[in-house]
Amino acid sequence: MKELAPVRPTDNDMQEAEQHAVEPLRHLFEVNRRDLFKLLGAGLVVGLCRPGAFAQESGRGRGEEIPHDVASWLHIGGDGWITVFTGKVEMGQNIRTSLAQQVAEELRTRISLIKMIMGDTDLTPFDLGTFGSRSTPQMGSQLRKVAAVAREILLDMAAQRWHAERSSLVAHNGVITNPSTKESLNYAELTHGQKLVKVVADDAVLTPATQWHVAGTSAPKVDGKAFVTGLHKYTSDLTQPGMLHGTILRPKAFNTTLVSLDAKEAEKLPGIKVVRDGDFVGIVAPDPHAALNAREALKAEWNAPTQISEPALFDSLRQGTDGESRRGGFGGGRETGSVQTAMAAAAKTLSQTYTAAYIQHAPLEPRAAVAEWENNKLTVWTGTQRPFGVREELSAAFHIPLDQVRVIVPDTGSAYGGKHTGECAVEAARLAKAAGKPVKLVWTRQEEFTWAYFRPAGVIDVKSGIAVDGTLVAWEFHNYNSGPAGINTPYNVANQKIEFHPAKNPPLRQGSYRGLAATANHFARESHMDELAHLAGMDPLAFRLKNITDTRLRAAFEVAAQRFGWGKQKATPTRGFGIAGGFEKGGYLATCAEVAVDRSMGRVKIVRVVQSFDCGAVINPNGLRNQISGAIVQGIGGALFEAIHFDNGRIGNPYFADYRLPRFSDVPQIEVELIDRKDQPSMGAGETPLMGLAPAVAGAIFSATGIRLRSLPLMAKPLPAA
Repeated sequence: MKELAPVRPTDNDMQEAEQHAVEPLRHLFEVNRRDLFKLLGAGLVVGLCRPGAFAQESGRGRGEEIPHDVASWLHIGGDGWITVFTGKVEMGQNIRTSLAQQVAEELRTRISLIKMIMGDTDLTPFDLGTFGSRSTPQMGSQLRKVAAVAREILLDMAAQRWHAERSSLVAHNGVITNPSTKESLNYAELTHGQKLVKVVADDAVLTPATQWHVAGTSAPKVDGKAFVTGLHKYTSDLTQPGMLHGTILRPKAFNTTLVSLDAKEAEKLPGIKVVRDGDFVGIVAPDPHAALNAREALKAEWNAPTQISEPALFDSLRQGTDGESRRGGFGGGRETGSVQTAMAAAAKTLSQTYTAAYIQHAPLEPRAAVAEWENNKLTVWTGTQRPFGVREELSAAFHIPLDQVRVIVPDTGSAYGGKHTGECAVEAARLAKAAGKPVKLVWTRQEEFTWAYFRPAGVIDVKSGIAVDGTLVAWEFHNYNSGPAGINTPYNVANQKIEFHPAKNPPLRQGSYRGLAATANHFARESHMDELAHLAGMDPLAFRLKNITDTRLRAAFEVAAQRFGWGKQKATPTRGFGIAGGFEKGGYLATCAEVAVDRSMGRVKIVRVVQSFDCGAVINPNGLRNQISGAIVQGIGGALFEAIHFDNGRIGNPYFADYRLPRFSDVPQIEVELIDRKDQPSMGAGETPLMGLAPAVAGAIFSATGIRLRSLPLMAKPLPAA
C-alpha cells in the first residue's frame, strides 16, 4: 500500500484561497508592558515582531501539514458512535449529510451512527476553509480514503480475532461477519474505543459510484428536525455563565479615524464599561438594550476623507488599475493565436461592455460571536467559513500564540462567501478581555450591510469576430476588478486574449461571493454569445452548439433545451425565452429561462427556469437539487434588482426594507435535470448553478422586447414603455 505523502494545500488550493481572500477590518490592539513580558518572558527585549509573527513562529497556518493518520480524522467509540473530524463547516449547504454519506459508504455502516465534528480548531485537522466548492472533491475524497482504510483495519482485527481468512470476511451495516462460521462483531466490539493507528494511503481501494448504496441516495438531512423545530443553536443563540453583551461604535463613513471621544454620559449608566483601543470603541453591558443605550450616549468626532460615489464607480474601476493584468494559472485567463489578425479577417465583429454592481451577501444570520478568556486561552464561538483563518486573525490581533486560541463554529445561518473574515470574533474578544467575562456580540443588519464586504463590482469589455458560417474566430475579454473566476471561455476559438485587471483602490471593501466573479464573467460571455448569435442570424442554442466540442457541456445544453422545449414556442412582446451555460469548479450547466414582460409597468417576471447540471457522480440527489434550486433563487436578486447604493463612503440602503431581495412572489417554476456521471469524480455544486440565470434572463428579455440589457442588475431601471 502506497503511503500518502504529507497533505499540504496545493497550488490550486492556495490560488483558490487568494481569489476568496478579503482584507479584514484590522484590529491590531496595543500590547501593554505587562502583557508584553507575559508573552516574551524575562530577559532582554530588543523589539516586538510585526503582528502575526507569533502565529508564523508556531509553524501553523497556510504552510501547515494536514495529518494523514486515520485517528486524526475518524474514531470508533466503545459506545458504537463513529466520530468524524473535519475543518469544513455547515452553513446550510448540507455538507454534513453528504460527507457522512461518503464515510458511511466506505466504512460499510449506517449514516445514523456517524457524528461529525466540524470547524473546531482544537479538535479538527487544519483546513483552509469552506469555499470554492472544494468540500466534496477534496474533503469528500479525503474522508472516503480514511473510511476505506478504517474498514480494512477492522477486517484485519476481525481476521486476527477469529483466526480466519481475511478475504472471506464481510463488512456490512457496521458489522463484520464470517459467513462460514456465522460469527459477527460490530465495530465497537472490535475496537473497544481504541484509536485506529494507520496511515491513510493514496491507493486506498474506494467503492466505485456504480456500487454505492449509501452515497448516491437522497439521505435525509442530518439533524434536520432540529433546524425545522428551532432546537438548533446558532451563534446568536449561545449563552455562557456570567455572559455580558457588547456593541461597537461605528463611524458614519468608511476610511475614517477617530478624532475625539466623550464617554462621560455613557459611563454613568449602570453596568456599562466603555472600551477604547485606538480607533476601536466598544460597549460592554448587562443586556443588548443597555449596550445600545450606552452607545447612543457616546459623543465621537470622526475624520473622513472624500471618497468615490456610485455614479463614478465603473469609470474608477477601469481607470484605477495599475496596468497589471493576469493571464494563466488558476482561472486567470489566457492568450492564444492572434486576436488582431483574426478580427481583421472576420466576416463580422462585435464590441460591447458589460457591468456588474456591488451587491451584499445578505445572510439571514448576521455576524455573531461569543468570546471567553480563561487561563490566558481565548475561545471564540462564531459563524465563519474559515475557522483556522479566524484563529490567525485573533492571534495577530492580540499578539498571542495560535495554541492559545480556539475557534468553534456552530452551524451557521448562511454565508455565500461573506464570512471569511473574523472581525466580529476579534471585536467580541477585545470586549471580553476588557470585561473579564464572556461577551456576546451580534451585528445589526445595518452593520452587516455596511461593514461586511461586498461582491466586487466589475466592468467587462468583450470584442469578438465570427466567420460567415457563424464560427467563432476571435475572442478578447477584459475584466476590470470583479475577478478571474470563470473567466476562460469554454467555446472553441483559436485566437483569444483573456485578462483580469485588478483595481488598486476600489471604493468599497470587497471580497468573496458565492461563485466569485464567475457570475459576472458568465453574464458577460453568455450575453455576448447571444449578441453574436443575433449578429449571425442564428438561434442562440444552435450558435453555441456550433462552437462547442466539449461533450459534457454540449450534453448540458441539449438536456436543458429538451426539458425546456427550446424552440417550440415563439417569443412575443410579452413573453421571451433565453438560454445560457458554462463550466466552473468542475461543474457543467445550462439554464433556460422564460420571462413575462409588462412594458406598461416596465416590469419583468421570471416565469420558468430549467437547469441541467453535471458535477460528476451525484452523492445526494435531493441535496443537490436543493443546492441548485437555492442558487437559482439567490441568482434572481443579482440578476434583476440587487445593488448597493453608496455616496462618499456611506451606504444608502443598509436595511432589508431598502435592499431588494427575491421574495416568494419572485420565485419561478424551477425544474432541475441532474446529469449523474458515475464514471466521473464528484465535484462541488455550491456555486456553479448560480452562473446561468442572469444571462439567460437577459437573453429572454431581448427575445421579447428587442432591448439588450448589459448591466447587472438588469432591472435597475424599469423597461421603457413600448
